[in-house]
Amino acid sequence: MDRLDNTIRPYAWGSATAIPKLLGALPTGEPQAEMWMGAHPGAPSRTTRGTLVDVIDADPERELGPEAVAEFGPRLPFLLKILAAGAPLSLQVHPDLEQARQGYADEERRGIPVDAPHRNYRDANHKPELICALTEFDGLCGFRDPLRAADLLDGLGVDSLKPYVDLLHARPADAALREVLTAVLTADRDEMAHTVAQAATACARLGGDHAPYAGIAHHYPGDPGVIAAMLLNHVRLQPGEALFLGAGIPHAYLSGLGVEIMANSDNVLRCGLTPKHVDVPELLRIVRFEPGDPGVLRPEASPDGEEVYETPIDEFRLSRYVLPAGGTTHDLTLPTPQILLCTAGSVRAGEHELTPGQSVFVPAAEKAEVSGTGTLFRATVRL
Repeated sequence: MDRLDNTIRPYAWGSATAIPKLLGALPTGEPQAEMWMGAHPGAPSRTTRGTLVDVIDADPERELGPEAVAEFGPRLPFLLKILAAGAPLSLQVHPDLEQARQGYADEERRGIPVDAPHRNYRDANHKPELICALTEFDGLCGFRDPLRAADLLDGLGVDSLKPYVDLLHARPADAALREVLTAVLTADRDEMAHTVAQAATACARLGGDHAPYAGIAHHYPGDPGVIAAMLLNHVRLQPGEALFLGAGIPHAYLSGLGVEIMANSDNVLRCGLTPKHVDVPELLRIVRFEPGDPGVLRPEASPDGEEVYETPIDEFRLSRYVLPAGGTTHDLTLPTPQILLCTAGSVRAGEHELTPGQSVFVPAAEKAEVSGTGTLFRATVRL
């Protein structure tokens, strides 16, 4: 069992205080957006045996287990993060596995450098993800019913939005959403900036259901993604609640602290709320224009105290243990690799005492006994 030394990524949207508060550290004054736990080559966790990439590369079957290697290859198939949003992230979608493989192969064939700003596919993997709130957490997830989106836009009283309102009323749901999103993202930038400014003023005045979009516009003035965001469901998670984001589902995180787990990929297609590249034709190919409820997840408890966040994904499985004072020791030994993360209290994992924000990597079949008083998240794979 290896204690992990993890990298904190200072993305501009990150909170300057949330991760330091969790860790019991002083803020640096700079944004601290994500703490990565895993073997992603961009920021692998470090151990006394080297980086986690080095450790796994040296003996994949020993560290991951033969079944996981046979199913996912000789690498850790998931990436675990603590995410702290102090400002909205970009509005985005992720491809499914076949789309990722095709897109990656196409860009490789065309000779687009993997680090080029206009590159869409940086690897050949999909990127389903799950976010579990540690604090109250705001986000956008999936399309609203077009009629509800029309009412939200119409309530602003902005004349230049009327054509979108009419489209949302006049067409079937999927066609309506596709046509409006396309129109928003391809509109004249100056005209759209003026529309966004008017919409932002109205959102701030109206409050209520419009309030989240006033906040988004404050961070991204004039960005067409502000109008695109109003097509999506606004979700407020309470601590312990989660969202699963499958392929093609547009989403954005707005504020809050959470534990995030995803397939080990960096493939993102952006819809807005960003100065980065937006490939509208490719985006429209990937987005699923399916309105529906965002589907807030609550953990399902098992008799041994494990609370599991069920998803249809094999590359990761997230669960948590809320350990009461004076509780028993839990044997978490599995034939698959695990990362154990403490988010509250003090938890003993093997020989390691974990406080909030601290984590360990547990190789496959390694004895893993935990005890103490606090909250422990467990990340592994599903076989």
